Amino acid sequence: MSTAVRFAPSPTGRLHVGNVRQALVNWLFARRTGGSFLFRLDDTDEERSTQAFADAIAADLTWLGLTWDRFARESDRYPRYDEVAEALKAAGRLYPCYETAEELSLKRASLVSQGRPPIYDRAALRLSDADRARLEAEGRRPHWRFKLAPDPVAWEDLVRGPVRFEGTALSDPVLIREDGRPLYTLTSVVDDADFAITHIIRGEDHVANTAVQIQIFEAMGAGVPVFAHLPLLTDAAGQGLSKRLGSLAIGSLREEGVEPMALNSLLAKLGTSDPIEARLTLDELAADFDLAKVSRATPKFDPEELMRLNARLLHLMPFESVRGRLESLGLAGADAAFWEAVRPNLARLADAADWWAVTHAPVTPVVEDAAFLEQAAALLPGEPWDAGTWGAWANAVKGATGRKGKELFLPLRRALTGRDHGPELKNLLPLIGRPRALRRLAGETA
Repeated sequence: MSTAVRFAPSPTGRLHVGNVRQALVNWLFARRTGGSFLFRLDDTDEERSTQAFADAIAADLTWLGLTWDRFARESDRYPRYDEVAEALKAAGRLYPCYETAEELSLKRASLVSQGRPPIYDRAALRLSDADRARLEAEGRRPHWRFKLAPDPVAWEDLVRGPVRFEGTALSDPVLIREDGRPLYTLTSVVDDADFAITHIIRGEDHVANTAVQIQIFEAMGAGVPVFAHLPLLTDAAGQGLSKRLGSLAIGSLREEGVEPMALNSLLAKLGTSDPIEARLTLDELAADFDLAKVSRATPKFDPEELMRLNARLLHLMPFESVRGRLESLGLAGADAAFWEAVRPNLARLADAADWWAVTHAPVTPVVEDAAFLEQAAALLPGEPWDAGTWGAWANAVKGATGRKGKELFLPLRRALTGRDHGPELKNLLPLIGRPRALRRLAGETA
């Protein structure tokens, strides 16, 4: 049987790096095992879910290259959830409860004050038909709880290893609200069963949910998937990430000039035993992906590490992969020679525009020793120029003036580029060209 995984965000905010790590791990697992990747919107929280957030999530996944084989939206499947709920009611596994939120809160507080776990006492199961009729006559509408079996729930987690919960330590979960709408605990199981999901890879904050949901799978007569619970990312300071707070939002990283494969390269290896290296394609990441390498330790996401990786990735990228993007930056004449010259000095692709200006637009030279620059200009060879021109010229200037090292190179760089640092002059000089170089050496803006 082929594998099938899913990424199921709620469209209640923008994706952050923690969400994307889970999406990426699922995607890589599917590609490594020849399986399928389902993108599902868990949008039954109608008060907070919006189409704008749904569109933004899809755009972020597409930007990262995490395309999906199948798509589903929970809000399209209410009749199916009703069908399963009715079957669970008929089987005696779903029962009505009439406590208000305030009454339940008081019960929980009382149990906690006694040092006992806040497990629902199943008082609703002791109600008679007359009791229920009286409560409904008062205007109360029931929420519906799933009756858990007392048996232990155990599974072999692909990240955490053996996991076991005692059934008596779990509280019957609410599956249906008072208004009749199903909750995540039910809808997620129904979807996973109906879409034949074989592996559920999600955050460790769902471990207790898994113990409950395994019993719902079994009550439905569905096969139980394999589970893997990833440790949750924190920021560099060890704080948790929040979609609602916009922590390290993918849209923001994109606007800051982060390359999608830089983010993918970091998140794929973060928290594993593998070294973090810049990879140019998702196929490269999938080829050596192994869920067994994921550690249980809490991984920290450091934006500075991401930007270092971003620079390393740009330094590897071939011209053809950026040609169109350079044009979109307004660098319509940028060619492979320009890209090869400037890419070792880029932290973001947009930085290429700065070096395009140095080689193709007027620059105000920095002149500190006009006499030296005049000597250098007199020795400037004729065109055509290539990568060897700079070395030949520098040697000639050295021989004529006796200057060497920084004393020789820095004044020439400042005059030719207006800057102290940058790409190698052997590569920049042919792009600047002889007429412009002569004017800059003479102190003219050119």
